Amino acid sequence: MFHQLDINDLNSITTAAAYFKEKYGGVDVLVNNAGIAFKMADTTTFDIQAEVTLKTNFFATRDMLTHFLPIVRAGGRVVNVSSFVGSRTLNQCSPELQQRFRSEDITEEELVGLMQQFVDKAKKGEHKHGGWPETAYGVSKTGLTTLSMILARRLSKERRNDGILLNACCPGWVRTDMAGDKAPKSPDEGAITPVYLALLPAGATDPHGKFVSDKEVQPW
Repeated sequence: MFHQLDINDLNSITTAAAYFKEKYGGVDVLVNNAGIAFKMADTTTFDIQAEVTLKTNFFATRDMLTHFLPIVRAGGRVVNVSSFVGSRTLNQCSPELQQRFRSEDITEEELVGLMQQFVDKAKKGEHKHGGWPETAYGVSKTGLTTLSMILARRLSKERRNDGILLNACCPGWVRTDMAGDKAPKSPDEGAITPVYLALLPAGATDPHGKFVSDKEVQPW
């Protein structure tokens, strides 16, 4: 069974959430795998790349989480497919930005403001002066991993008895339309870590709020 969903369309998200709530009483597993990336040779200007990439990879994925997290049932699993490029990009940010992205008290509102700041500064060509690196994809994934950690902390606080586990992960470099045919991993191999996190056994308490690659928690 499937249900049409376009994460760049808020109405599509709310319609899908209402459908799953009505038909199934909620969802047990949510895997956010929608994402885009401009090719290296793409001549689209960086300001447009920044706006378009963050629109899907961060803001639309956040919309998904906003509307679907409330209907994730007790014992549910949430997996946000991020990328090692996000952690590499984090290390290229200014010390001030790194401190905020790694902070345990960063709020969702602050993070959204930082992601918007990157887009706004990219439009003015000022992102490098603002401590941001020259990678829209990387920043979008830094934001997604940080958002995962924020939401996991919120779940632990607001729904601590529900046993929901939420993580971000890197599937690796996988042969897809986006990553190209030179990638070393097949789609099946790329699915190993996301599926592992989606099927963490009942009663498990970790990983939660982590960035996971090759089924191992990675430093952030």
